[in-house]
Amino acid sequence: MEYAHLGRSGLLVSRLCLGTVNFGWKTTEDEAFVIMDQAHELGINFFDTANTYGGTLGKGGTESLIGRWLAQGGGRRERTVLGSKVFNSFSDWPNDGRLSAFHIRHACDASLQRLGTDRIDLYQMHYYDPATPLDEIWEAMEVLHTQGKVLYVGVSNFAGWQVVTAQEVARRRGLFGVVSGQSEYSLLARDIERELIPACAANRIGINAWSPLRGGLLGGMLGKAGEGDRRNSERSMALLNKHSDQIKAYESLCQDIGSKPATVALAWLLRRSSLTAAVVGPRVVAQLEQANEALSCSLSDDTLGRLEEIFPGPGAT
Repeated sequence: MEYAHLGRSGLLVSRLCLGTVNFGWKTTEDEAFVIMDQAHELGINFFDTANTYGGTLGKGGTESLIGRWLAQGGGRRERTVLGSKVFNSFSDWPNDGRLSAFHIRHACDASLQRLGTDRIDLYQMHYYDPATPLDEIWEAMEVLHTQGKVLYVGVSNFAGWQVVTAQEVARRRGLFGVVSGQSEYSLLARDIERELIPACAANRIGINAWSPLRGGLLGGMLGKAGEGDRRNSERSMALLNKHSDQIKAYESLCQDIGSKPATVALAWLLRRSSLTAAVVGPRVVAQLEQANEALSCSLSDDTLGRLEEIFPGPGAT
């Protein structure tokens, strides 16, 4: 496993981050436990969740599942850099969501209870909240940090200017501020290269990429469809229809170089100097093991050039 500093911090995290959005509904609890144990066996020490993940388990269900896994002991908590998020509502009560100090402190305590732990290593604002002053947000985070409930603060789904603004307010208050940002990033979703990546680089903020396979689109979807795999969602099929020419060219390239499409997509992403970790969300253990193969996949200059031709970045003309 490869490790990198989380932004400008001294904390080392694995280049593959275990995303848990499928746990408890698309992935059974028993299978999720096996995946988390296997992640540790592979050297993955960085786990990501959110307080409202859970699907059919209900909001908070995924955190509770992770809490039951951690409760088994065996060094599981000590070896895990645990990230969660706050923003989304649990009910229709007016303060049961967003980023007011009231909600942040209540949501953090609730997450800690579900996770069965005394701290969240990386507490992330799930979305930007224009209705709450950043001074109020940082004051709440500072209280949680002083109490030992939160070690580092990150953001998710922020625009470049929002990250910079949040960081400037933190700096003015004498705080460490934002250590990482989580955004969608893949061969098919490269918009963050335009503004967010430069903004994070200028402030030494790490970037963790969610949906590195663009909802499975870069995971060999055409080949799976040809083999009769019907598990793809309507959203995925709509994306496939929109990008069919690119995906055909991509899967042909992967066949030419003898590598699996999912491996190539992750290997490309892990080569990006701006990236701290790729957040992978396996439904089964085999998908986690396949993601791990990307760490040893070497892409030639010719292959990288062909990928740029198929999936040009936002600055391409």
